[in-house]
Amino acid sequence: MSVERQILFWGLLLGVLGFLLHLLGSIVAPFAAGIALGYLLDPLVGKMEKLGLNRLGAALIILVVFAATFSLALIVVAPILGNQLVAFAQKFPGYIVKLQALALDEGAALADKYLGGWINTLGLGEQFSSGQIQKTIGDFVAQGAQWLVNALRGLVSGGAAVFSFFSLMIITPVVAFYILIDWDRMIAEIDGWLPLDHRDSLRKIAREIDRALAGFIRGQSLVCLFDGLWYAIGLTLIGLDFGFLIGAIAGVLGFIPFVGSLTALVLSIAVSLVQGWPSLKLFFLALAVVVAGQFLEAYVVSPKLVGGSVGLHPVWLMFALLAFGQLFGFVGLVIAVPAAAAIGVIVRHLIGLYLASPFYLGRAAKEGK
Repeated sequence: MSVERQILFWGLLLGVLGFLLHLLGSIVAPFAAGIALGYLLDPLVGKMEKLGLNRLGAALIILVVFAATFSLALIVVAPILGNQLVAFAQKFPGYIVKLQALALDEGAALADKYLGGWINTLGLGEQFSSGQIQKTIGDFVAQGAQWLVNALRGLVSGGAAVFSFFSLMIITPVVAFYILIDWDRMIAEIDGWLPLDHRDSLRKIAREIDRALAGFIRGQSLVCLFDGLWYAIGLTLIGLDFGFLIGAIAGVLGFIPFVGSLTALVLSIAVSLVQGWPSLKLFFLALAVVVAGQFLEAYVVSPKLVGGSVGLHPVWLMFALLAFGQLFGFVGLVIAVPAAAAIGVIVRHLIGLYLASPFYLGRAAKEGK
């Protein structure tokens, strides 16, 4: 088979897989989570096998310990999160109204004090009038509230949220269990499918992808744990309302780069302004906690736990998040970084083949012959 036909074949196969993922949507989530969990715990199974346990026993012990730890944490944390979530939902409309009033009153006063001369000189007085500012802020808040309502409606419509939750709780451990038991056999089976002429090259690519994914999944899981604990404990200690809830949300969303920290920043600033106004002490304390957390994550925790294993440029990372999120929704956001890392490895190898091909070398290739 020619190179062009091989590229066409694998391109069509990836296109079909992407289309199926788009059609299935959230149904894939528990299976993807189960595969990721099995992949995450497989090294522990390997170490226990070396101690003399068989793979079935090792998988059972690890999953039971993991499930017990997760259940205990859920039992302890769930009541706190539930109470704060209900209270936050009740106070959310009041927060929106208060923030809108603060933005209108203080924003207009600051604009008039510091920019009044420039505004009048440029003839923009009408655009910066109180009525226009109120209309702009109102439209922005209305659009944000509508987006939130639509997002929540999409999550809970048709009982999808309840179904997804129980799917994750039931299907994910089952999938992870079978992945752990059959991991070596599956890898050997897939290895046997590789084209004989390109087996060594494909194995090399697979090893590089494995290093990238292992570094991200295992490292980023610990980063999420750090984010959740740091924000929950820090914001609670300074007396911020719903600090524990904000920390938990940031920890869960931390698996999606930038999203967890940005969520913690926006929520903590909004709550601190409403709670502490007219004093800005709580605002600066919350800002200090979030900024310190982001600094530690970016320069201490992530470099040590994740390092350069993923090897993605920040611009490519942001593009991958937007593209996969648009195509596959929340599941796309979760798989964006691992998929982008795999694509990056494959693209680097394709570039290497291109640079060594006669198509690139041209006359130099002929002269070399």
